[in-house]
Amino acid sequence: MELQPAASSTRIIPGAADSQPETIAAEVPGTARRIRSYLFGHTDKHIWGIYLLLCLISIVELYSASSREVSGTGIGVYMPIMRHMAMLVVSFGIVVAMSRMHYSRFVTLVPLFVMLSIGLWLASWFIGEDFNGARRAIRIMGITLQPSEFMKLSAALTIGYLAALFQEKKGMKKNGVWIAAGTVVFFAGTLIFSGLTNTILLLCISLSMLVITGMRITDLLKIAMAYLAGMTLLVGVFYIDYKMHAVPGATADMSEMQMSKLTRWETWVSRLEEFGNDSVPKYQQKMTADNRQAMIGFMAQAHGGIKGVMPGNSRETSRLPLAFTDYIYSIIVEELGLVGGLAVLLLYLWLMARAAVLANRVSVNFAAQLVLAASLTIVFQALFHIGIVTGAMPVSGQPLPLISKGGTSILITSIAFGIMLSVSRHATRKGARKKEIEQEESMLPKEMSAANPTQL
Repeated sequence: MELQPAASSTRIIPGAADSQPETIAAEVPGTARRIRSYLFGHTDKHIWGIYLLLCLISIVELYSASSREVSGTGIGVYMPIMRHMAMLVVSFGIVVAMSRMHYSRFVTLVPLFVMLSIGLWLASWFIGEDFNGARRAIRIMGITLQPSEFMKLSAALTIGYLAALFQEKKGMKKNGVWIAAGTVVFFAGTLIFSGLTNTILLLCISLSMLVITGMRITDLLKIAMAYLAGMTLLVGVFYIDYKMHAVPGATADMSEMQMSKLTRWETWVSRLEEFGNDSVPKYQQKMTADNRQAMIGFMAQAHGGIKGVMPGNSRETSRLPLAFTDYIYSIIVEELGLVGGLAVLLLYLWLMARAAVLANRVSVNFAAQLVLAASLTIVFQALFHIGIVTGAMPVSGQPLPLISKGGTSILITSIAFGIMLSVSRHATRKGARKKEIEQEESMLPKEMSAANPTQL
């Protein structure tokens, strides 16, 4: 009996009799490798991992947290999550595109981004939508944008830009220090009417940038004292103005701007008074219209306990008005428990740690400053959100980066991740060959190509 040859797994290409047969198994891994290299090649895998994990958590938790929105608007069970996933697809595209862009292009793009942010802020004064007395958003071609989100990243990038521009061996040049300080004051002033929390958040990001840039302690103390004095004076003037107009009949002849300012001060004062009223435990306080969201948020976290009730089993999401944005961390803790809440917090801290490692390794100062500016913006935003939701800070509206619903927040967070990944892909490291470092420096303007002095 004649034996038949074993079946071959090869594929013969028609019309190519003399060519070597190709195996299908060899093609697929080759394609996968090319795709993987295109998307993730030579980038920081930790930063990519954090980004993808946050996106995954966002999809699961936002779907669970959108039940109130679905029931209140009748838009369909899957519509909120489909819109959010579409935003995440756009976000992924932005991150990939920016990661493949050489970071030297940000020398031009950062000033353009800052001008765009200022333009959006100015536009918000004329065509902005009012939320609780503050003009926080503008609508352009059906897209809602929040200038405050742009301004926070712009402030951090501007400080990093100036730190690279005015660098010297022992920190920043004297004129650079005061230009940077004036820049912070400008950005803080633009956000004061968009929310006190936004202003404080911006100051924290900016001051952290100034500390990391290696500023002299004496200069740093002078700037900190100037900020403190300026904030005290500003708050004092506004508080006196609030008291003068917060009497019966005093608002009759007030302009729209004055009424808006008065409304903001009423909001700030009530929130600070509520936060300072810690003599009564939260679980013994009465629920009112003013503290309803915060109280339900606390109930959600208490219900979650250590292990949580698992995704989709939230009890409070149907009662919490902003469960999908400003209070999504409450739903995370309710469904994933204290363990899940700490895991999310650690993801943001892990991002900061990886950014610090990357900033310390790159050879050019401008690259280090870009990484620090982007990471600090994301991490401080996350810490403020978590602090507000857990009661460690006064109530305010701050999204959780990449997890909360919101196009502007996702857009800005994506840009920040893209900047970090661009640096991780293209920047040379300390100890690289001299030729590689010189080639990188030649791609930057001479005044922006100084060596990285960052010590973390």
